[in-house]
Amino acid sequence: MKRPDWSAGNRLELLENGEEFFPAVFAAIEGAKQEVIIETFILFEDKVGLALREVLIAAAKRGVRVDMTVDGFGSPELSMNFVDGLTEAGVRLHVFDPPPKLSRRLKPFRRLHRKIVVVDGETGFIGGINYSADHLIDFGPEAKQDYAVRVEGPVVAQLRRVTGEILATATTQTPSAGPTAQRRWWPSRAKEPRRSDPSADGGRASSRGQAKAVVVTRDNHRHRDDIERMYRMALHAARHEVIIANAYFFPGFLLLRSMQRAARRGVKVHLILQGQPDIAWARWAAQMVYDRLMRAGVHIHEYCERPIHAKVALVDDHWSTVGSSNLDPLSLSLNLEANLIVEDRAFNRVLRDKLLALMKHQCKLQKIEETNAHRWWWRLGMGAFVFHVMRHFPRWLARLPRQAQPVMPVAQTPVVVSASQLPAAEAWQWQSVSALSGAPRETCLSKETAE
Repeated sequence: MKRPDWSAGNRLELLENGEEFFPAVFAAIEGAKQEVIIETFILFEDKVGLALREVLIAAAKRGVRVDMTVDGFGSPELSMNFVDGLTEAGVRLHVFDPPPKLSRRLKPFRRLHRKIVVVDGETGFIGGINYSADHLIDFGPEAKQDYAVRVEGPVVAQLRRVTGEILATATTQTPSAGPTAQRRWWPSRAKEPRRSDPSADGGRASSRGQAKAVVVTRDNHRHRDDIERMYRMALHAARHEVIIANAYFFPGFLLLRSMQRAARRGVKVHLILQGQPDIAWARWAAQMVYDRLMRAGVHIHEYCERPIHAKVALVDDHWSTVGSSNLDPLSLSLNLEANLIVEDRAFNRVLRDKLLALMKHQCKLQKIEETNAHRWWWRLGMGAFVFHVMRHFPRWLARLPRQAQPVMPVAQTPVVVSASQLPAAEAWQWQSVSALSGAPRETCLSKETAE
């Protein structure tokens, strides 16, 4: 890992859930004059996907260059009508590592899990929010709690460079060996692709604020553990407080040890994890490490209201991160991820206020006597066995031969289907959406308290 390329002079805005994120992104696209670049894991043909389609088509028709890359596993089906409207308007819609024709769910590893938007090289967005209606509160009990960041300033050039490296591998004919296509039976640190000069990135935007920030990525070459290392460095430097909110939590030994050591030297370490998970095994996997963390003094809060999809953290009063990386084997060892690391007291304070409100009103503090350590199968060693198997699984998987992961035009992939399997929907009327009041609703914690 190279020394982080910190950029000063950035203006940041924390965006909570789709109600704040989608209107901000769509408005930026509506104002685009030259270029829009989007990377996302999930694009669904629901009311959010249709609203995004509308603003992208409008941008392309007025002469804006629009490139959008979706992941072939996360976005396995888009109807021909949906795709044709985009491509006929001039939108360049790409698919990262398209699924095989036999099955659209056979390639779950080494996915493009990043969520990035860059508009005109001046405005950027990064976080954990996909383009799907389940990031809106009105989706119901399964609506996800999540965060993203709008950023203006010099660090936007880093976001553009990151997205450009994926687009540089796109093909219009046959699959080619992209940055993840190297076939080896052992891990290696391949040479990093040459970066174009700054002018090709749209130059460095002028100073817009006071925040210092850097984009940190994870790939399967020179940046295998950069995001995890940034977490560990922040934990090692922590003096007073750490708050981590993460959807899928099953970190490796080094990161667990960093959390334990921070708690043992008196740092208040709080974890906000799944209490109502959208994937059943997510909570079960996280609970495998509850006992060892809680015995070290880590406080674990389970978010009770609905699934939490966040990938955010803060340390003390100045360091924070928002991005796409979970703290599980898939994100830390296999997927392509991107996080924004921030050193700014004002942004840290805003994020801290949001997370403290979750802990106070919408979470349940776990007790050590409720952990798996008191169950008979754990005492027989089953817990330790499962933990070590899951922890080493990504390393074993990384040693298998890797297939080429091309970035292809959507029309050349099995992603395009004759008709969407989702219920018919109309584009979301995002212009009329106002920010939520943020008043806490009754949750499992408040119910328990009332009883």
